[in-house]
Amino acid sequence: MFKHVYRHDDDKRAQHNAVRNAVGWYYYTHILLEVTGEDATAYLDWIYANPIGTLKIGSARYTPMLNDDGFIIDDVVIFRMEEDKYWVSTLFVNRVTKWLEEHKGERKVAIRDITPETDMYAVQGPNSKDLMNAILENSIDEQKFFQIRDNKIDGIPVKISRAGFTGEKLGFEIYVAPEHKDKIEAALKEKGKAFDAMEVTEFQIMVWTLPTEKGYYVMTDIHWTTPFEVGFGRGIKWEKDFIGKEALLKIRDEAPKRKLLGFTIDEKYDAVHIVPRNLGGPGAKVMLGDEEIGRVYKYTYGYTVEKNIGYALVEADKAAIGDVVMINGAEATLTERVFA
Repeated sequence: MFKHVYRHDDDKRAQHNAVRNAVGWYYYTHILLEVTGEDATAYLDWIYANPIGTLKIGSARYTPMLNDDGFIIDDVVIFRMEEDKYWVSTLFVNRVTKWLEEHKGERKVAIRDITPETDMYAVQGPNSKDLMNAILENSIDEQKFFQIRDNKIDGIPVKISRAGFTGEKLGFEIYVAPEHKDKIEAALKEKGKAFDAMEVTEFQIMVWTLPTEKGYYVMTDIHWTTPFEVGFGRGIKWEKDFIGKEALLKIRDEAPKRKLLGFTIDEKYDAVHIVPRNLGGPGAKVMLGDEEIGRVYKYTYGYTVEKNIGYALVEADKAAIGDVVMINGAEATLTERVFA
């Protein structure tokens, strides 16, 4: 396994295209950790490379979490819910909780997994704001990206974040207590009819085809890379201390030796067996002539661009956009990481 069968899967195509052309919604709960306490802000500012202390209440920020050697060990979205209360959204709760607890020391901080108390629905696509306004008590017309606000659906308290993992300019997330699941889904289904909404049930569409087209990552795509190799260097706050800073400064000053690029493969190679690193193992080899210059980190099909697409981590001085390389006998063209 990994042969491309997505191209001819009508169900996957319909769900993907609903998000791109109208609106798609799906139940998908990110793991949520609640971090509270009088030292919470300073603590999170030290744990994460991007600034946390500058966040306004009701705003969010994406940031990598680094180890002492400057390598990414998780990437998260952090919401500032109150002055000393944060939500950390991750997919790897055990790894993150262990790291946070190990580095807490004597700081006055409490860390709690609130995932069992909080379901999340993603509502994504050009018609998503219209659908959200149809089910919400208060308009979200003025809500900005990465803001989270209290609202209600049919009298049910919810939190609405303008965000998402599909790359769409309009997308929202609904956070709600699990006991209201049936009512939330009923509202989305009933009101969604007017906006050509479709429920997305295919996991590959949620985390593979949609985000990959727009250059989005999950942690398995970038684990054990550095921020500079995957384009995360601009958000780092060098004026503050954070775990991995010393090592990362050295990496920055020496220039990264690897870089994550996109690639495309023609449909005539659909049957070629290509296993990306994010499915386990080292990933398929990227060959330039007789020399291995990198590994495949992700591989999928993009219904919007009608191409086989993926990411490859390659040696920076041996590969460039436009180069034609070989991956397990298939010709691949190196590209930018954003395809659509």
